[in-house]
Amino acid sequence: MSSTAASQSADTPAHSANPVNTTTPLAQPLKRESTSEHPPRDQPDPTLESNRNASKGGLSAARPSAAAELASLEIKLKSSLRQFPDFPEPGILFEDILPIFADPEAHEGLLRALELSVEKTGWGKPDVVVGLDARGFLFGPSLALRLGASFVPVRKRGKLPGPCETAEYQKEYGSDFFQMQADAVKQGQKVLVVDDIIATGGSASAAGSLVTKLGGTVVGYLFILELDFLKGRDKLNAPVYTLLTGQEEKVGQ
Repeated sequence: MSSTAASQSADTPAHSANPVNTTTPLAQPLKRESTSEHPPRDQPDPTLESNRNASKGGLSAARPSAAAELASLEIKLKSSLRQFPDFPEPGILFEDILPIFADPEAHEGLLRALELSVEKTGWGKPDVVVGLDARGFLFGPSLALRLGASFVPVRKRGKLPGPCETAEYQKEYGSDFFQMQADAVKQGQKVLVVDDIIATGGSASAAGSLVTKLGGTVVGYLFILELDFLKGRDKLNAPVYTLLTGQEEKVGQ
């Protein structure tokens, strides 16, 4: 080989000496078996489909309906009660609700059940929840918070400061008085009255009359328990809903 040829060979780039054939087709991709993790291209990804269904409420079927949830809570709450025969008088089966508040899970269940009860009645969202002295104070404020309403207490006479409205009601032996602060309920507000139990209906009726005096409208009365045989609901000026089954007649009758 001449020196000139050797020089030309040494100076020639490798890619020029062996040019790439740009017309050669690329190797075809390997075919894979389609699986649930890798579905065929012409079919939708089932995992994406399930996500779309979930975003559209597709998983709602897994949740219990409001009616089923309420029924389940009622059974659990009923089992939490303690019963004391002949209290506070012969023939009365006293059902003690205090164990519910000693158990955080039962307490939460009570509030949820009361919330579902309000939805079930169709009374609409109240502006104010009025709780009766004294057990209405146990759950009234928490229920009001859940419903996005204010809470107003009704108390025995002489317990509230400032100007108050007063209503008298009859008890088994004589009468008593309830009071509400004069500015507690505004004109036209919708009010839900709550207490642990309805017996003769006198105290709840007094609370309802106070709401009316202040310009509010009672949309309903909500109780945990009821002594049905005393027919207390007949005295009330709005619909009544009792969460748990009441006592229909005196014990022993």
